[in-house]
Amino acid sequence: QVQLVESGGGLVQAGGSLRLSCAASGRTFSIYAMGWFRQAPGKEREFVAYINWNTGYTYCADSVKGRFTISSDNAKNTVYLQMNSLKPEDTAVYYCAASKQYGYYTTRSAYDTWGQGTQVTISS
Repeated sequence: QVQLVESGGGLVQAGGSLRLSCAASGRTFSIYAMGWFRQAPGKEREFVAYINWNTGYTYCADSVKGRFTISSDNAKNTVYLQMNSLKPEDTAVYYCAASKQYGYYTTRSAYDTWGQGTQVTISS
């Protein structure tokens, strides 16, 4: 089993920055990829970014490309989401997820372990 704990959410003004962290514990050797998703009130949970745990390959959704960066520190079993130039529409609960299989890492179904989520609120 893998456990995930997110941190780093908060309230910032538009144009500001935040860095989210997700610490993995347990059977971390079984992780293939880590991803970030977000869910705004009344909306579906959507993909934000993922990183291949072994190769370091990263991919971000078009809506955040150029503003958000996903990275990892494998020695600490931690993945980060650096969020810059934040907009009010980035307001959501952000979830970290881990995948133990090959798959389409931009989709929720590729992930089998989820964190509890951390609230990010951007004021205009």
